[in-house]
Amino acid sequence: MRKVIGIGETMLDIIFKGGKPIEAVPGGSTFNAIVSLGRSGVPCTFFSEAGDDRVGEHILAFLRDNGVDSSNVEVSAESKSPVSLAFLNDRNEADYVFYRDTPHDHYDFDYPDISPDDIVVFGSFYAVNPAVRPQVQGLLEHARSHGALIYYDVNYRPSHRDDVMRVTPNLIENLEYADIVRGSCDDFGVVYKMPNADKVYNAEISFYCKRLICTDGARPTVVFSDGGMRKEYATPPAQTVSTIGAGDNFNAGIVYGLLRLGIGRADLERGLTEAQWDELVHYAQQYAADCCKGIFNYVSVEFGQRMKDNG
Repeated sequence: MRKVIGIGETMLDIIFKGGKPIEAVPGGSTFNAIVSLGRSGVPCTFFSEAGDDRVGEHILAFLRDNGVDSSNVEVSAESKSPVSLAFLNDRNEADYVFYRDTPHDHYDFDYPDISPDDIVVFGSFYAVNPAVRPQVQGLLEHARSHGALIYYDVNYRPSHRDDVMRVTPNLIENLEYADIVRGSCDDFGVVYKMPNADKVYNAEISFYCKRLICTDGARPTVVFSDGGMRKEYATPPAQTVSTIGAGDNFNAGIVYGLLRLGIGRADLERGLTEAQWDELVHYAQQYAADCCKGIFNYVSVEFGQRMKDNG
């Protein structure tokens, strides 16, 4: 059975609405996607680091409770688990403040057993951070050499705007490793000063990776693929409680769809049909919409069970 390997940071998200804290949940960009996939019955493992504290204990237990292998999360006595404050506005979109205490960041891990067409998911600043670049790049090299499919979510926050020049070489390497790239117009506005899907694909992405999914909040998603394919997908209207995990769960839906439809690296290299992209985006929109119905960062347990039953 194919499996999913995620690498990224873990943290505790404290969510504020109207200036008051209303929830505290485990989070992290790739973490959120992996939890949703675990709830959907997908075999998953997660590579990260957590502090040897109550937050770290909670995060490890949460992964296990949601069907995710947590044995590759290194517990460090030298650091405290990161915390983020997420402030929801009137449109239930979040601004963030991050608190990190990571004096070394150079944690070590054993590379996982990877089979052809397993899927590696990574992204956000973690994916380009020089402090953990050796670990990230080593895992990507290992994954590529074993025939894994690599999914990269750019997910670049404005808080790291001043780091763009410093991490651009790592970003380009990630694009070269990736079989599918996903980013938002907001991400590309920060990284390339071009919040425009077509300009970014043609000028910055297509040379390295032919498959780009560009989301833009409630506006249409644009997919670019081999053979000059370009298609827009309207985002279904929905009532949202929180959009914090929307992009992460869009990623989870794409990965679920790749598994459900039996799409591997060879299929991507041949070029997917429009009908296959239609199904992938449909799953992605389903996952994102369900996540936004609640204050949590992942799909509901009930939604995950339905996906598990349909698999």
